[in-house]
Amino acid sequence: MVDDPAACLAPGRFVDSDAPEVVAYAERTVGDARDEIDKARRLYLAVRDDLRYDPYRISSVAEEFRASRTLRRGYGFCITKAAVLAAVARAQGIPARLGFADVRNHLCTPKLRELMGGNDVFVFHGFTELYLRGKWVKATPAFNRSLCEKAGVLALEFDGEHDSIFQPYDPAGRRHMEYLRFRGVYLDIPFQEMLVCFIEAYGPEVMMKLAESAADDGRDFERELDSPRTTA
Repeated sequence: MVDDPAACLAPGRFVDSDAPEVVAYAERTVGDARDEIDKARRLYLAVRDDLRYDPYRISSVAEEFRASRTLRRGYGFCITKAAVLAAVARAQGIPARLGFADVRNHLCTPKLRELMGGNDVFVFHGFTELYLRGKWVKATPAFNRSLCEKAGVLALEFDGEHDSIFQPYDPAGRRHMEYLRFRGVYLDIPFQEMLVCFIEAYGPEVMMKLAESAADDGRDFERELDSPRTTA
């Protein structure tokens, strides 16, 4: 079913592509674009840059993972931003699904590494796959451009034809993102499976800290970058 483009057009619990704010955002973003590639590019750039990346506010409440909620907040992390891109794509008639992988971020900030229990491996990293011109193409809208500029890494671009995934090295030649394991593709966020993996990887104490951090409205990851050459 997940390989069937037609099945990847229906709204989901988290990829709520029929929510009024999702539909309106998608329509505003594509504007006068008519070609599906042009639409996909515009949607990708908008989700990448309009929604700030913030890994400090990862809730354990299911409803907080809805694409419509992330749009209203104006920030998210890799999974919720991937869900937004999938939702706005479906709202424009572009089949979309979610992909997940475990990654090691060699440039993880010290503060975030501390919050994650000293870990620089991020399980269940989320990205989007769009069905364009007869094939599935990966798109990763996680890091907004302003964050990348502060961190000294290149913002990921998307041309609608080639996979857009994290670079293995930064512009200075240092190791950046390492893909350790691909977990497969889904029609929607597999919420319970994701939570179990989080707890197994990081333990309940780290999950409690993340929940506390999610409730801190004054915390902003982009402002807390420790150096111009680190990101998460």
